[in-house]
Amino acid sequence: MSRERRLVEAFVQLADSLVEDYDPVDVVQELLDRAVDLLPVDTAAVLLAGQDGELKVLASTSEATRWLELLQIQAQDGPCVQSYRSSELVIVEDLEQVRDEWPAFAKQALLEGFRSVYALPLRLRTDRVGALNLFSAGEEQMTEDDLLVGQALADIASIAILQARLLTDHKTVNGQLQLALQSRIVVEQAKGMLAAQGDLDPEAAFDALRGYARRTRARLPELARGVVDRTIDMDKILDR
Repeated sequence: MSRERRLVEAFVQLADSLVEDYDPVDVVQELLDRAVDLLPVDTAAVLLAGQDGELKVLASTSEATRWLELLQIQAQDGPCVQSYRSSELVIVEDLEQVRDEWPAFAKQALLEGFRSVYALPLRLRTDRVGALNLFSAGEEQMTEDDLLVGQALADIASIAILQARLLTDHKTVNGQLQLALQSRIVVEQAKGMLAAQGDLDPEAAFDALRGYARRTRARLPELARGVVDRTIDMDKILDR
């Protein structure tokens, strides 16, 4: 299937996800999976700004990417943090060149095997939401067309998070953002429990959780809550 066809299908599916009772975490996680499929990148993550302006990891496609995002949050600097603060695209095509600017981030990213990173702002009008961050381990660089696709995906994430129909009600929007962050915490707890139950690394546990959610058409946060509350058999998720 051509990329154009996959791109159309991705936008149609994401648009269909934006129904009245959608969950931002589900939509953003699906968006990240699509980004990795459609673009010449290997992993992706989204940083979300909470009500207090503090950045947190909302979703990621790998544990390595999540760790790199946490490093930037801790240092309060890095391409992804910079993209959020400036609301502008930040391109790092050679991580070796930013060792002095972002030493901790660049060192860890290179150790993980990444060569480049592209950070795209999540924004809607004057509202800054966070940043979509794309990591590549290959030599192929993103083209202008790739960046346009990436920004389009980032814009969908912004709409999903802010729930555009409620933009005038900031109290409601802030509450929904907080709920999204809380959902991510529950997902992390479930991932840890599955890792312990199945003697897996966190990334494999997350893959099992996402895979089960897709097979059963369950919402990821609700499934994670079931794991944490022990109302769902973890062995079923682990396919035992």
